[in-house]
Amino acid sequence: MIVGSDISRYPNTPRPTCRGYLHKRTQSAILKGWRKRWFVLKHNGYLHYYKHKKDEGKCRPLGVTKLEGAEIGVDTSLGKPFVFKCIPQAGNRIFYFCATSNQEMKRWLEAMDKAVHP
Repeated sequence: MIVGSDISRYPNTPRPTCRGYLHKRTQSAILKGWRKRWFVLKHNGYLHYYKHKKDEGKCRPLGVTKLEGAEIGVDTSLGKPFVFKCIPQAGNRIFYFCATSNQEMKRWLEAMDKAVHP
């Protein structure tokens, strides 16, 4: 796996198309709510997420999702601003993300849309 910190050793490695903190909705049986996570959308269309920014390149991601063919869009059903969802083709899970601003949400939606339709 090639990550951002390996750029000096692998100069031809493409940089991730989008990265930053988003809040991800947690829907496990024990925990419910929103958790801040560091997301990295790679050029290959896979969305990786980590607990913290510093974990990228040092730890395995908490999750990896293939975006190709996914359904992505703004979501108003949760009553929070700047929420968008991702429904990957594989699996039956819906990811809900919350950005800090409308501009940040648009940045992620544009990048994800490019990954959905490569």
